[in-house]
Amino acid sequence: MKLNRRVLAASIASLAFLSPLPSLAQAGYPNKPIRVIVPFAAGSTTDIIARAIADKMSQSMGQQLVIDNRGGASGTIGQAAVAQSAPDGYTIMIHSSSHTVSPSTFAKLPFDTVADFAGVTPISSTPNVLVISPAKNIKTLQELLASARAKPGSMNFASAGQGSATHLNAEKFKLAAKIEATNIPFKGSAEAVTEVMAGRVDYYFSPIAPVIGQIKNGQLVPLAVGSPKRASALPQVPTTAEAGVPGSEFNFWIGMMVPAKTPREIVNRLHDEVVKALNTPEVKERFAALGADAWTLPPDQFDAYIKDEIKSNAVLVKAAGLEVQKQ
Repeated sequence: MKLNRRVLAASIASLAFLSPLPSLAQAGYPNKPIRVIVPFAAGSTTDIIARAIADKMSQSMGQQLVIDNRGGASGTIGQAAVAQSAPDGYTIMIHSSSHTVSPSTFAKLPFDTVADFAGVTPISSTPNVLVISPAKNIKTLQELLASARAKPGSMNFASAGQGSATHLNAEKFKLAAKIEATNIPFKGSAEAVTEVMAGRVDYYFSPIAPVIGQIKNGQLVPLAVGSPKRASALPQVPTTAEAGVPGSEFNFWIGMMVPAKTPREIVNRLHDEVVKALNTPEVKERFAALGADAWTLPPDQFDAYIKDEIKSNAVLVKAAGLEVQKQ
């Protein structure tokens, strides 16, 4: 006896309803390489952290995570590329605290820092260290302050771009120390370090990774770290607060974000993969060498943290009188 076609179709539909097929986010993700946009030049701390995490995630996820450095404009070029990408889990961003600064330092951005991104998790909290060339003959933070106060306005400092985390760290230090100094922005840490080593720029609040070698071989002198506590990689170096400048602490973090509307299953999968990578011996060893502390939050909490930091950085930018840029 032949089945009625309408009855057969209805039966298939009912079975599909009772046993729904897995979504694309659940079935087979990832099934091709994932692009990781880093909004800074290769060799920056954000780039180094991104590569360490991407290597481990590639092994765990069975697909290559390919680093795509999009430096320039204080990270906003890379941010725009991510915001305009498809929310399918195949474009992610590993960025720094600069993500929460750009809304206050640019008059207009081609993206909304909150609405166009979804937080996955912070990855690390990494202290900045204030370094200076030994040719300057300054060995302590107090000597630097004395030199700056002796000739107000004569001193300058490097940053990895206007509005970058390294810039904000230096501005917060300036306000707390009540000194004058001029920002000399560069495209990334590599250029900034080179100019400070050469003595053409006075000092730089650098992430530890790009300068740890130069500190060890005597090419740079570390005067203080800008973080609330001492860096594990430089335990002998005091914080700026310990060295006599209270209120100068700055938290430099690196984290992962994706385009808004990326499926929640994918966001959660990426979060779990980052946590897994951070717990591997290789990444722990790498972070220890960088002076970075692993730090994670659930996606929703990271989104809330970003919103709060955008507000606090807006206050800092205004207090420092930073020029708002046109893009």
